[in-house]
Amino acid sequence: MAAETLSEQILRENAAVFEAMVNHRFVDDIVLERLSAQVFERYLVYEGAFVETAISIFAFATAKAETIVQKRWLIAVLDALANQQIAYFERIFAERSIDPGAYDLNVAEVEAFRTGMLDIARNGGFLDTVAAMFAAEWMYWTWSKRAAQANIADPHLKEWVEMHADDDFAAQAKWLKQELDAAGDTLEVSERKRLSAIFGRAQQLEIAFHDAAYG
Repeated sequence: MAAETLSEQILRENAAVFEAMVNHRFVDDIVLERLSAQVFERYLVYEGAFVETAISIFAFATAKAETIVQKRWLIAVLDALANQQIAYFERIFAERSIDPGAYDLNVAEVEAFRTGMLDIARNGGFLDTVAAMFAAEWMYWTWSKRAAQANIADPHLKEWVEMHADDDFAAQAKWLKQELDAAGDTLEVSERKRLSAIFGRAQQLEIAFHDAAYG
């Protein structure tokens, strides 16, 4: 029997918290077509602010990456965040007449997510950031594939879900998984467990972050 890859270990050890996030009330409300505009718009403001933080997170990863192949991939990720995802938020805020400045970004769960994920990238190594962002992106890809099958009436919400279910986002989630698996074969048991714990911590932060969208 083939040895368990690092990503398989991480997903197994964090199955409960991962399932809690991909079946979060926020996700169920989208699938069941009952997510309120108020909750969605609050979420958009919180998430838009976090995407700016994600640029810093991936910038740390780019600086700490060991190969030019890794750096090239991450530079492309940074470009997509800055010029595609940020542009999405700018456009949606304008079209929905959302003033991000009218929202409190100092909500405890929102700030904990921002600082928690940023600290992992700033203070940890390359694989620490990969584990944390694998938690975020594998989770988003997983629930978005399911939600994309629902009849989503709000065109902006539909676009957001489809953005995270498409092939480009899938490729990013799979790249993070592959990076973990490539490194996992050479890591000590304790290091594999430490990275698994980072994944679990990131999922807990995500759950609280999505809770905050409900006010």
